[in-house]
Amino acid sequence: MSSILIKNGTVVTASDIQKADVYIEGEKVKAIGADLPMKADQTIDAKGCYLFPGGIDAHTHMELPFMGTKASDDFETGTLAGLHGGTTTIIDFAIQKQGDTLNAAYNAWQEKAQGKVYGDYAFHVAVTDFNPKTRSEIKDLVQKQGVTSFKSFMAYKGALMIDDRQIIGLLDETSKFGALVTTHAENGDLVDTLIAENRAKGNLTPKYHPLSRPPIVEAEATGRVMDLAHYGGHPLYIVHMTCEEALERVREGTKRNQKVFVETCVQYLLLDDSVYEQKNFGGAKYVMSPPIRKKKDQEALWAGINQNLVEVVATDHCPFCMDQKRMGENDFSKIPNGAPGVEDRMELMFSEGVLKNRISLNKFVEVTATAPAKIFGMFPKKGTIAVGSDADIVIFDPLKKHTIRAKTRHMNCDYNAYEGWDVTGKCRTVLLRGTVAIDDGKVAIQKGFGKYIARKPRGEWLT
Repeated sequence: MSSILIKNGTVVTASDIQKADVYIEGEKVKAIGADLPMKADQTIDAKGCYLFPGGIDAHTHMELPFMGTKASDDFETGTLAGLHGGTTTIIDFAIQKQGDTLNAAYNAWQEKAQGKVYGDYAFHVAVTDFNPKTRSEIKDLVQKQGVTSFKSFMAYKGALMIDDRQIIGLLDETSKFGALVTTHAENGDLVDTLIAENRAKGNLTPKYHPLSRPPIVEAEATGRVMDLAHYGGHPLYIVHMTCEEALERVREGTKRNQKVFVETCVQYLLLDDSVYEQKNFGGAKYVMSPPIRKKKDQEALWAGINQNLVEVVATDHCPFCMDQKRMGENDFSKIPNGAPGVEDRMELMFSEGVLKNRISLNKFVEVTATAPAKIFGMFPKKGTIAVGSDADIVIFDPLKKHTIRAKTRHMNCDYNAYEGWDVTGKCRTVLLRGTVAIDDGKVAIQKGFGKYIARKPRGEWLT
């Protein structure tokens, strides 16, 4: 069994910061402490560096078929890019085709991933057709396949959206087996109405994308699905929250002792809706749903993180190259929704979050690794640096300055949402399950090294 000793680093978890060595045997952390006396096959000097748990991106879409095309990153390029950026595990969405089974979706996404992945991975299953047949599949997906989260869409009518009655049924069934419903909260009917109104007026450029999905669209759906979950006594997770109005619905929910898990994404913390004014169709790069909001919403979301209302920062990584985006050059509603981000999340959250005193080091680890691991049944195997945990470790140089450029990133996309941003802090070395995966930008593992992570139902990770 191979062994690695990481010396002279500062270990950061969601609760502690300590100068310590970390000793690894095989895939697991075996010891943590000052001046460990162990001898190892390989010794890594991490002087001046932080040791973070490998990041968990709880919201990605690799090779997603969408709007007549598919996301430009597959599981090979996407997970490798994630590793370069310190994300060692992703949770992708296996999306049911309407009229087909949930198992078919799970199997299709496993086929996309197996043999290709560099990093570890798990799946949420998105339910687009909830009926007696799909209801009957929930138990086995949870208990046999380790799928412990299911997604409902409240938008994209005719393709992904399910109605309130189906959401109620999904909440009821998943709760029986300790699984969690995650929800894309937008009022799909209002979105479709506003899109039609703008198209009728000839408002067809990218800036009309956010104007067709104003904050009320998100706030109303957030409040509605919260009410459905509260009535049934069910847990709930809201994906990619963007705006103050939706967050206020969650804050109001705490007054009735309701706990709703909230995820936001890096782009909603750092970008504002002025991006849609970029010339030469540049605003199309930022067409995603929900859209980028205003500066006041950034401030509300950062505050929500520190108030423990927002638990997770993900990416909603779903890249489309510019030739794909140009499918909607004459009609914003035909622009494929999504942008790259899986490689940028950890470094941006450190540079823009920690170094600008928006969040603490411990909170950085919490929202990028520990909270998603706990919420989605991977803790303490993932999401922390502890004896017995998987040795997923990022050796992070907090002083290294660099500039984000699409041409130097590894995502399979011809633009970057943060092009030209100067960043402080760089992933120097990334270990996945006790093996050096990335070292100073060089790939040290083979395609297919990543493993599927079967997850535990809510509560079982405590045992």
